[in-house]
Amino acid sequence: MPPHDTPLTGKRETAGLAAVVGPAILIIMIAMGTRLTVGLFVQPIMDARGLSIAAVSAALAVGQLSWGIFQPIFGAWADKGHPFAALATGLLCIAAGQALTVFADGFWSLTLSQGLLSPAGVAAGSFAALFGIAASKIPAARRSVAGGIINAGGSLGQFAYAPLIHMVTHLRDYCASLWVLAGLALVAIAPSWFLCRIKDLPQAAEAVSGQEREGLREQLAVALRDPSYILLHAGFFTCGFHVAFLITHLPVEISACGHSTAVSAASIALIGLCNVAGSIGVGFICNRFLMKHILSWVYFLRAVIIGVYLFAPKTALTFYVFACAIGFTWLATVPPTAGIVNKLFGKRYLATLFGLTFFSHQVGGFLGAWLGGVAMEQTGGYLWVWYADIALALFAALVNLPIREEALPAEA
Repeated sequence: MPPHDTPLTGKRETAGLAAVVGPAILIIMIAMGTRLTVGLFVQPIMDARGLSIAAVSAALAVGQLSWGIFQPIFGAWADKGHPFAALATGLLCIAAGQALTVFADGFWSLTLSQGLLSPAGVAAGSFAALFGIAASKIPAARRSVAGGIINAGGSLGQFAYAPLIHMVTHLRDYCASLWVLAGLALVAIAPSWFLCRIKDLPQAAEAVSGQEREGLREQLAVALRDPSYILLHAGFFTCGFHVAFLITHLPVEISACGHSTAVSAASIALIGLCNVAGSIGVGFICNRFLMKHILSWVYFLRAVIIGVYLFAPKTALTFYVFACAIGFTWLATVPPTAGIVNKLFGKRYLATLFGLTFFSHQVGGFLGAWLGGVAMEQTGGYLWVWYADIALALFAALVNLPIREEALPAEA
């Protein structure tokens, strides 16, 4: 039996994967936990500062756009050989953004803290940069599984942060919760340092394609001329619209239906918990089915789930069931989207190229967060935004089908 097939070597590979994935999970838990629970601060900020739902939504919508803009920037910084500097700078930005939100008393100060600083920092600790860093250390055959597990870490953060924020806010106030989030962001600098010092695992190195030998600028030009890459952007735009709308406005809708903040916190937590299963499950089946077909089914299921929700009575149980159902599809689009980018262009500039795809995601996020606020202020509800979400999900299910997807070459 060849040495690389022995049980001992298999255990070493598993330990090596854990050493890479473990710190990545901690980082994304803290970064994405901060970002995916921002909706829990909407009502407290409105009540304490006297801001309208439209003003708060607009500030958070700018944050969705900033999150997208800074992902390829931090990704390129990491791709250029400075992964720890990129991660540490991002975490410092998260801490600064949360701290400054305590003192934000108007639209512009809230936009600075939650529209620029915090989301820019989350961009460094989000999936694009982290997966780019991890993928350079992991064999190609393990990347989709590792990607699913790392992506699930963001939902674990959402699951853990939602009750934490509710508890601290209930015991003190929302400002105390913001200080806690700022402190946790600083804690994540330690696993960032550890992740960036880990050596590449055996078989992580692979043959470099002609495209990967090109510089970043040339690689970007090739990618932006590829119809499959453009279609991937179009589908991911829908994911951003959907996630940002729900994260920002689901707690407001729950409150408008007469339920307590505890129902909002539990619903956000359930979305995160169920997405752990969704992300890991999708990560595993990416090795068995074409990823474009997985994406198409995920988007179609979202349309169905939202349609059923609209006709259901708005009881607490309905929100819990909806949160569980939508949670399985929540960020399950991320591993196959990153996997297709990896298949199309290789791992050399994966953090940058997937970061650009995430920018399209966040353009959709900007519209989802902003239009939700406009709808609530103008009509007193979100009905037409829900209908738009269904239409966009069906659109995304269709545009992923023509994507050119070829299997990765088998490792030697």
